[in-house]
Amino acid sequence: MAHHERVITLCYRKIITSSSARPWEKLVFEDTYAEFRLQAQFYNPERRHRTFGELLHHAPGAEQLHFLVSAAARGYVQQLQGLVPDVVNNLGKHFLKFSQFQFEIINSDLQDPARHQVAISFYAEPLTWLDTIGSYLLVADQAAPAGGEVLTHLFQIQPYLSIHALHPPR
Repeated sequence: MAHHERVITLCYRKIITSSSARPWEKLVFEDTYAEFRLQAQFYNPERRHRTFGELLHHAPGAEQLHFLVSAAARGYVQQLQGLVPDVVNNLGKHFLKFSQFQFEIINSDLQDPARHQVAISFYAEPLTWLDTIGSYLLVADQAAPAGGEVLTHLFQIQPYLSIHALHPPR
């Protein structure tokens, strides 16, 4: 065991574009694009603006589109049943649990779906960081029984996965 236990929160930022291949990603892509086109009408009644960037720059309140369009992704996020996608431990199993996520529109174009890009940031439940072995982190779930064995996960740091927060010792 490490001399001083550190509790960390990991964040995984999943970017979804027109080239995303998995069925779940395709559904998120299509539904958020349709929702973006629908919601953008309110900020673009004269159809003056074509891209998300133009809307943000010229239409008051358009930053609300992140929140408004997130509704189209919420049901798909619930399908993940609280497990962060794409991040697996050394045994190939999804292990990172999340209860919070944040949706954002990176880019979009009302006339070109290929330019639609969104990101979903998943904030994992806090973990105890036990050790670092090369590019791998050894972590344990927070709820460890007193005196009982601690179940651990060994996983590799990968792109778009980051330590979001360090928590002060209890």
